[in-house]
Amino acid sequence: MGLRMNRQEVELLSKEIEMLMSERSNLLRVVGAAAVLVTNTDAASLPPGVVNAAEVLSEMLNALPEETLKDALDSVHAEPDVS
Repeated sequence: MGLRMNRQEVELLSKEIEMLMSERSNLLRVVGAAAVLVTNTDAASLPPGVVNAAEVLSEMLNALPEETLKDALDSVHAEPDVS
């Protein structure tokens, strides 16, 4: 069995890659916006029912690889807080 791909298979893979890159771009914008929101939110001002969700979101953002978080912040034109 050969490793050659026909034109249709190449086109399908190309479309799939384009779709995945578009989804990644959208997800990076969501993550970037969430990171900005978490950074600018005072936990003490949140209703008690929201604090747990904010903590989970913060933990998830902190678990991201640094390069991914940087890409996310760049996608929303935000500067990382270095203080």
